[in-house]
Amino acid sequence: MDILNRIRKRPPLVAVIRLHGMIASGRRGPLSDEALAPVIEKAFRKGKPAAVALMINSPGGSPVQSSLIAARIRRLSEEKGVPVVAFVEDTAASGGYWLACAAEEIFADRASVVGSIGVISAGFGAHVLLARQGVERRVHTSGKSKSMLDPFQPEKEEDVIRLKSLLEDIHVAFVDHVVERRTGKLKDDDRIFTGEFWLANKAEELGLIDGIAHLVPEMKARFGDKVRFRRYGPRRGWMSRIGANIVVDTLAGIEERAAYARFGL
Repeated sequence: MDILNRIRKRPPLVAVIRLHGMIASGRRGPLSDEALAPVIEKAFRKGKPAAVALMINSPGGSPVQSSLIAARIRRLSEEKGVPVVAFVEDTAASGGYWLACAAEEIFADRASVVGSIGVISAGFGAHVLLARQGVERRVHTSGKSKSMLDPFQPEKEEDVIRLKSLLEDIHVAFVDHVVERRTGKLKDDDRIFTGEFWLANKAEELGLIDGIAHLVPEMKARFGDKVRFRRYGPRRGWMSRIGANIVVDTLAGIEERAAYARFGL
């Protein structure tokens, strides 16, 4: 009986999910719905947590993976009746902010970068280089749009128009998600959805975050000094830990470094 009483009197538990890095499927980034599914499920189901805290440090990435991860967090939060609070480290930008909006509340450090609610597509055109080297590009398709935006052919105006239409549709989905999750908090400011980003104080003024706070002191203020923390995060495969797939890991690292560099980080 004493053991049961001690168990019942245990301090509240906060499950902490670390979301760090690029958001992408496969090996292009550490954050994907496939990799995070068991992590998120365990965080909500193990030990009856009083809250789930998201530690976010991400420059964004795939809008689809961002949507899938955020939807999984929302579903489990509603099923289990567990509130979610997000804490931003260096940045929650683009898809990183999409993830932050899965929480009921968002906090950040004063130097955190927040926002970038937009969609981007970038690439290179190599047709001039090929022509200079005497290389002829031969493409045969059964549909006029099958070779859309081929980097080895001159850019076509109709391809650009089509791409911008697709990006706009994704942008609308992003905006809808933010508006739904931040209802009553967002200020009426046209800059919010332009892709611009801000430091935390300005982000708070715009309603993108709820305040300046760090995870441990904020959770202690809510649940007491004896609150317990249980941390979760995606595990690297054994091949990555011994240095296998060096080329893939290097390319992914370069891509992630370039994404962070957009925000001066």
